Amino acid sequence: MPIWLDLIVRVVAVVAAFLVLPLVVGQAEHKVMAHMQGRLGPMYAGAFHGWAQLVADGVKFVQKEDVAPGEADRRVFRLAPIVALFPYLLVLLAIPLGPNGLVAQGLDVGLFFVLAVLGVGVLAVLMSAWASANKYSLLGGLRGAAQLLGYELPLVLAAASVAMAAGTLSLPGIVEAWRPWWLLWQAPAAIVFFVAGLAEIRRPPFDMPIADSELVFGYMTEYTGLRFAFFLLAEYVGIIVIAALTTVLFLGGWHGPFADQLGWLWTLVKIFAVSFVIIWLRVSFPRLREDQLQRLCWLVLVPLALAQLVLTAAVRVLT
Repeated sequence: MPIWLDLIVRVVAVVAAFLVLPLVVGQAEHKVMAHMQGRLGPMYAGAFHGWAQLVADGVKFVQKEDVAPGEADRRVFRLAPIVALFPYLLVLLAIPLGPNGLVAQGLDVGLFFVLAVLGVGVLAVLMSAWASANKYSLLGGLRGAAQLLGYELPLVLAAASVAMAAGTLSLPGIVEAWRPWWLLWQAPAAIVFFVAGLAEIRRPPFDMPIADSELVFGYMTEYTGLRFAFFLLAEYVGIIVIAALTTVLFLGGWHGPFADQLGWLWTLVKIFAVSFVIIWLRVSFPRLREDQLQRLCWLVLVPLALAQLVLTAAVRVLT
C-alpha cells in the first residue's frame, strides 16, 4: 500500500472512532443509568429502545442559535470548545488497538506525548471561563483549573510507574511488556490513574467545575448550540480516552485468547468495560466538595502513587 494511502486510511479510521465511539458510550450511559435508577430512559428516537437519541440531540444542537454574551471575548469564547475537543483526537492517534502495528501513529515516546496533550484540557476550561464574562463561569473555571492542575500529578506518577516497569515510553511497547501478574503489582497505580483520569475529564463525582446545583453549568453556562455540543462530545471522548489508556497501561491492551487475530476485539471489550465502570460511578457517588476533592488528591492519591513508584523502582533494581 502506498504511504499516502496508508496515511489516509489511518486518519479516516481514527476520525471514525472519534465520532462513533463517543456516541456508543453516550447511548450506553443513557440506558445504563436508566436501568440503575429503575426507569426507561430515552425510548422514541430510533426504531429500538431510543438508539438514535444522541443523533437526535446532535441535530437539535445544530439547529439552535449560536449566542455569545455581549461582554464576551468572542474569539477566545468561540475557540474554547475546539481546544477542549482537539487534544483527545491527537491522543487517539497514539493508542494501539492491536498487535503488529495496529496503531495510527506509533511513537517511541507515546506515553509522554499522550500525557502532554491531555494537559492542554485546562486551557479550554480557563478560556471558556474567562471569555464568557460570567461570574458562574469564572468560578467554575477556577475550580476546574485547581482540579486539573492538582490531579495531573498523580496521573503522571501512576503512568510513570507502569512505564518504569515496562522499560519503555512506547504504548505498544508497554502492552507487549505487560504480564498478567501486573494486575496485582501495579494495582495501586491503576487505581490512582483511573481516579485521577476521572478528575481530569471532570466526570461525577469530580464535577465541581460544573456543579449545576451551584454554578448553573460552570464554565459552560454561556454556551449554546453546536459549541455546547462540542463540550459534551469532549466529555464522552474523554471517557473513551481514559478507558483506553487504562486498558493499554494496566489491563494488558490486546492480550487475551487468540490475541494475534482478535487483539483489537479484546482492546475494545476492555475499553467498554472500563467505560461502564465510569458510568456506574456517576450513578453511585455524590459530588465531592472542593475540600474533599483536594484532600483526596494530595493526601491519598499522590502518596499512594509515590509509594507505588518507589516499589516499582525497587523491583526493577532487584530483578
